[in-house]
Amino acid sequence: MGSRTVVADVADELARRVAAGEYQPGDLMPSVRQVAEEFDMNRATAQLTLGRLESYGFVEARRGKGFTIRDVRAAGGIDVYRHLFRFSVPMPDVAIEMFHDIVEVERGIVMAALLAYTSIEHRIDSAELKAEIDVLESLARQDIPDFQQILAIEIGLIRRLLTALGLSMQRAIMNSIGEMVLEVPEAVEAFFAGAADLHVLVWRALVAVWDSGSGPSEAQLALFEDLFGLYHDKVIARFEELLDIGAECDEDVEHAATA
Repeated sequence: MGSRTVVADVADELARRVAAGEYQPGDLMPSVRQVAEEFDMNRATAQLTLGRLESYGFVEARRGKGFTIRDVRAAGGIDVYRHLFRFSVPMPDVAIEMFHDIVEVERGIVMAALLAYTSIEHRIDSAELKAEIDVLESLARQDIPDFQQILAIEIGLIRRLLTALGLSMQRAIMNSIGEMVLEVPEAVEAFFAGAADLHVLVWRALVAVWDSGSGPSEAQLALFEDLFGLYHDKVIARFEELLDIGAECDEDVEHAATA
């Protein structure tokens, strides 16, 4: 195992402890010597490990004192939130709460982008959108669809709409949300609580509305908003289900090990 892998693995374990509350905000992290001894590494590697934890935003270097644990939940930015979500997955209650927030923000940005794009002069060639949707469809029809690749393409489509609308801040937030979700397999799978084909149908329906030039009727808008809300409710429910399944599997392994 190379030193880079050791640094990443140990930094992730220390970050998990911060996320789990095993290390409290304001307390000092274990020293370089303590980290080196616990994880059987030399001090130079231990220093690099704590440096990586600082780059995550989980600790702050204090001259002469070592590394102090930050209150990552209260004071962390979007990058810290991304790492915090990834490390919180083994703690279902925390991860589910965070996923609720992620989905709520994602839903608002995507909904606003889709509806806003309907009401402006289109700045993206419809043929380009259809070509990307064709790729989505080919992926969705595979025997085992690659959910991560499909979701990455959909995030790219939303990014293009936000760019066309000139919504750079929303685009930056959406990019960060995409990174958060794509790093967590359970979150990716949750976004496909329904069949992957349904994602393709929605995009084709939207392009048809945009091509019509007349925009959606009020009844169509109301239906779309209801369906969009229902879809996101299913996404959250699926994520909760996946974490519950994972927790049950961990318990079964634990019981088998102690039997």
